[in-house]
Amino acid sequence: MLTALVCLGGCVLVAVVAVQLLLGERPWVDYAAVAGTLRDLRWTDPQPAVAGAAAALLGLVLLLTATIPGRPTVLPLAGPLPAGARRAGFTTSLRHAAQAADGVASARITLRRKKIVVTATTNRTAVEGLADAVREAVDHRLDALEPSPRPRVVVRVRAPRSTS
Repeated sequence: MLTALVCLGGCVLVAVVAVQLLLGERPWVDYAAVAGTLRDLRWTDPQPAVAGAAAALLGLVLLLTATIPGRPTVLPLAGPLPAGARRAGFTTSLRHAAQAADGVASARITLRRKKIVVTATTNRTAVEGLADAVREAVDHRLDALEPSPRPRVVVRVRAPRSTS
């Protein structure tokens, strides 16, 4: 995408300069000045070496962004048949399980590589045992879904009112 945007920018610049030349206006980029500057450069000058190093660095960055894996869109599930769950459906299922725990007003699920962070919001003033109840509900749903590998569950409880 980055390469496409750079190429698009170059094409737009060339098109604008071409239209300006056709209309007889002064172009943004003077072709004669650019050609004269490039013609006067020598291979031993530092500018070609800097341009080559920048191009090589840009190529390396693009290569790394293409080969480093991103966030998976389908999460693998264990079981007798190979299966997967979409990330959105997986988090929705876990959120519903967390919200089913008694006392939870809303829940937010954050998926990490090896853990699931559940942030449960409650209207209760006494939150003792609520984190364990949410963890148990989410673990029960994970037992049914059987993700591979199974992430650990971290629960955070937020109570809007003070307990004092």
